[in-house]
Amino acid sequence: MIYEDFVAAVAERAGLSVNQATALSYATLETLADRISGGEADDLAALLPDRLAEHLRKPASRELPDPFGLGEFVQRVADRADVDTPVASTGIQAVFSAMREAVKLREFEDMVAQLPKDFSEVLAPAGSSTGGRRWGH
Repeated sequence: MIYEDFVAAVAERAGLSVNQATALSYATLETLADRISGGEADDLAALLPDRLAEHLRKPASRELPDPFGLGEFVQRVADRADVDTPVASTGIQAVFSAMREAVKLREFEDMVAQLPKDFSEVLAPAGSSTGGRRWGH
């Protein structure tokens, strides 16, 4: 899987510049690392390019997830990426959509299982990928 393809997919799906897509990708992954277990974050990181994976890895002292909902998730991403919440929400949706294609389905489903139901608003439905393109692992 190529880093540039991931960021380009996020930019295209969210209607953002590559710079904004990059910032939102990093912010979303960092916030996701706060929200899911350290083991799950490591599993996802192993399937992403290093420049993305480093934003999922967290110190052993933060192994347990921080139990917050979608509203807090969006606000944290907005703060980290220095964007407003509507842009953050659109970016999060695009990042999750790109992740669905970039990682193994089982890993994506394992991640989703750790998120509250309100995250369904930003998790793209299974058939929503553009063109069905998958990147190699």
